Amino acid sequence: MTIEESIDRIGSEASVDLSGAHTSSDLESIKIKYLGKKGAVGALMKELRTSSGDERARLGRLINDLKEELVSRIAALFREFEDAELSVRLESESLDVTLPGRRRVHGRPHILTQVLDEATDILSGMGFSVQYGPDVESEFYNFEALNFTKDHPARDMQDTFYISPEVLLRTHTSNTQVRTMEGSNPPIRIIAPGRCYRNEDVTARSHVVFHQIEGLYIDKGVNFSDLLGTLKGFFATFFGCEIRMRYRPSYFPFVEPGMEVDIHCLMCDGAGCGLCKHTGWLEVAGAGMVHPEVLKSGGIDPEEYSGYAWGFGIERLAQLRHSIFDIRLYFTNDMRFLRQF
Repeated sequence: MTIEESIDRIGSEASVDLSGAHTSSDLESIKIKYLGKKGAVGALMKELRTSSGDERARLGRLINDLKEELVSRIAALFREFEDAELSVRLESESLDVTLPGRRRVHGRPHILTQVLDEATDILSGMGFSVQYGPDVESEFYNFEALNFTKDHPARDMQDTFYISPEVLLRTHTSNTQVRTMEGSNPPIRIIAPGRCYRNEDVTARSHVVFHQIEGLYIDKGVNFSDLLGTLKGFFATFFGCEIRMRYRPSYFPFVEPGMEVDIHCLMCDGAGCGLCKHTGWLEVAGAGMVHPEVLKSGGIDPEEYSGYAWGFGIERLAQLRHSIFDIRLYFTNDMRFLRQF
């Protein structure tokens, strides 16, 4: 069979196939069959190489005419079929515009995030800048630079999550203190909010994960009364009223002198309840004057500068603000609990 006869045959077969097409899917198959890379028209072009020069030009025009005709007919049928298929689909997919829309539930910040953000805003308004430290920390910044002795119980495996002998999950946001001192000159006035990790039993009052805001102020002439005034101002602003507070001497390696800060239990108004262990008071922070050895670790002369530091527990503040008795509720993802805030 000559190439010219093949052109006529392919044209006739394509007309028959196009007449039998009823859907756009049928047309797609026909298009591939005749116009695809390995289609019939492409095979004709390969056969054309065996023809002489003049004959090749004439046959080439015939093949191109066939190709253009098929392209035109297939495109016209595509438009026709697609319009018909769209009409059928629109008729079958009716939409009742009188039905009410689907309600989209908006998310909101977690209660701990709300309290953390509010505390950060208050302290920022008091002149503290915000600094962040890494959750995965070296033993140096978490313990050694903060004056923890080598045999301090906090370094034990049963109290701290170690990743390697020298790397751990930070146990407090105090790890930011020396990092900030190394990169800044006094006056330094920063807060360090973040998540902490300790290997503790999970109870209504404690968890292996908790949130904290570390505060640090270093300058010439900073004294204990500055610390007390800052704490009083923060708690009065946070709770929206004057708060009864008491201070108990306590030992922390990175402050001297150190103290624990208690506030009058707002849940029972001091009468005694399960949250305050029936004492009427609830511990909310550890604080004190920055230890001279910690200042030295950060490259600051303790003979010239002094400072104070504290650590607030965010879960505890949220408990007092919203009368929450069980700290485990923060982490259960119970929407009945979370939707209240």
